[in-house]
Amino acid sequence: MESVDPNSRLNIAPLAANTSLRTLAYDAIKKAITEMDLYGQETEIRLDERQLSQDLGVSRTPIREALTVLEQEGFVRSVPRRGIFVVRKSKREIIDMIIVWAALESMAARLATSRASDRELASLRDMFHDFEGEAPTEHMNEYSDANIRFHQTIIGLGGCEMIGEMTANLFIHIRGIRAVSVRQENRSERSLQEHRAIIAALVARDADLAERLVREHTLGLAAHVEKHGRFPS
Repeated sequence: MESVDPNSRLNIAPLAANTSLRTLAYDAIKKAITEMDLYGQETEIRLDERQLSQDLGVSRTPIREALTVLEQEGFVRSVPRRGIFVVRKSKREIIDMIIVWAALESMAARLATSRASDRELASLRDMFHDFEGEAPTEHMNEYSDANIRFHQTIIGLGGCEMIGEMTANLFIHIRGIRAVSVRQENRSERSLQEHRAIIAALVARDADLAERLVREHTLGLAAHVEKHGRFPS
């Protein structure tokens, strides 16, 4: 049996047995996978049923049931005689996903110009307040988290439930891709400048400009991945 890389362990907490254990296990494992650095390591991320059982404080049966659902949804894959692995997309798949995200988030930005309150739009600036006096490279982990929250918030401010649902399963991969790419080739500096321009367009309620800037910003990520990305083939 293959050993489990300690760096691939999920950040996971024990479950409270007050609802369906399968559902709780599913929610906990999916959340942990979403928060993993999927593309920041070269090795495959293997999940261990026994370890998950210990971490969650339940038997292996609800773990297996939860993993079955997660496999059906495309989050994990079962490899005969090797185990369960977290799914990581190929470079081509990643670029296609970014293109889809660009279309959805840019529409959310357009909708936000008419649906979000002045306070909600102005609050986007607060996410980057800590980086006003210093370069994002001085606080990369914090900036990476703020970057991801920024894009999630725009989706939410659009007020379209279906866009939110459609981006939910893309997010696990988009999050990992952004976390890696923002550290490459001074993308954090360019990213911050583009975020400020997007915020200004949203606050001005310029729907055409906000939509275009968000789309171009995200397609810039696709171009970066095309040129520099190293992902599963």
